Amino acid sequence: MTARLLEGKLFARMIKDEAKQAAEALKPSLGRMPGLAVVIVGEDPASQVYVRNKERACEELGFFSALIALPKETCKEELLAEIDRLNANRRIDGILVQLPLPRHLAEAEAEIIERIDPRKDVDGFHPVNIGRLVAGERSLVPCTPAGCMKMLALAGIPVEGKRAVIIGRSNIVGKPISHLLLAENATVTICHSRTENLPAIAREADILVAAVGRPNFVTADMVKPGATVIDVGINRIAPKKLVGDVDFEAVREIAGAITPVPGGVGLLTIATLMANTVEAARLQMEGKRERTK
Repeated sequence: MTARLLEGKLFARMIKDEAKQAAEALKPSLGRMPGLAVVIVGEDPASQVYVRNKERACEELGFFSALIALPKETCKEELLAEIDRLNANRRIDGILVQLPLPRHLAEAEAEIIERIDPRKDVDGFHPVNIGRLVAGERSLVPCTPAGCMKMLALAGIPVEGKRAVIIGRSNIVGKPISHLLLAENATVTICHSRTENLPAIAREADILVAAVGRPNFVTADMVKPGATVIDVGINRIAPKKLVGDVDFEAVREIAGAITPVPGGVGLLTIATLMANTVEAARLQMEGKRERTK
């Protein structure tokens, strides 16, 4: 039996619709629609595509969008000063610094992310937000893991009591989604390149998340019949061919539900960025109220 296809387009539309409704509900109190600023340094082609998609999503939902395009030669101090200006700008609720940064700024990536006001950190990468996520407190959560969790909820796929296995331990996907699954009462195992008996562990999963960055790494013999398979990987194996971390054609005959690549999780990321921008606007408003008490 062929797996149910979890198409990103459908769930991204639902997430965006919810974000727009939430923004409209917030507008009377906020006095405006939410605002997102994206900072890009240099002219990396893939980054430029992502930034254009984010701008289009803001336009689609009626959000204010600001693009700060800085030359490749921008120094750390100039970038930090730009972040400071955005932190102080009350029209901007969310700030996103597009990664990867040029090589001369890469070593300062942690310092640059930490400079963003945690309440405006719509990527969810600031140590304060990571700490809150781990502690089970309200926080801005990394967009890709949050989008995956929202998709599971919208698809009616149960998480509580299920065994979840994550292949990949990055700070962007693997680690945060483990905490989100734990918060929903799943039993979670994180696997990585040094995990022994990985296929056997993967076969125990009711929910299998592949975020290892290796094309077609997850094969049919690693999947429990009926499992939900979430493929976070995007690997270019030819100029015009993208594949995920999962051997899609083989695994779809085993799994109960599966995300395609392309057309799957990637679309959820930008939709969830819009939801995070609304939440950031809410945090700005609540913070302003606290300061006026």
